[in-house]
Amino acid sequence: MSTLAEIQEAIIRLPEQERSALSVWLDSQSTPALGAQDEQRLLRSLDEAIRDVEAGKGVPIEDVRKQVASWAAR
Repeated sequence: MSTLAEIQEAIIRLPEQERSALSVWLDSQSTPALGAQDEQRLLRSLDEAIRDVEAGKGVPIEDVRKQVASWAAR
């Protein structure tokens, strides 16, 4: 039996709480979805969006909900 098969078999026998903890740990071992440069670009964009909202620019939430509802109806 291969090591991977043995690990898979052991995981199946784990209690749900331990499988959840293992899942969180495995996710923490993955390479981030965003590179450092992309993350910085995203953070700058979010900062700009916050400034726009604070300056009164933007779309009221009621309008956004109507738009989303119309998209979902398609």
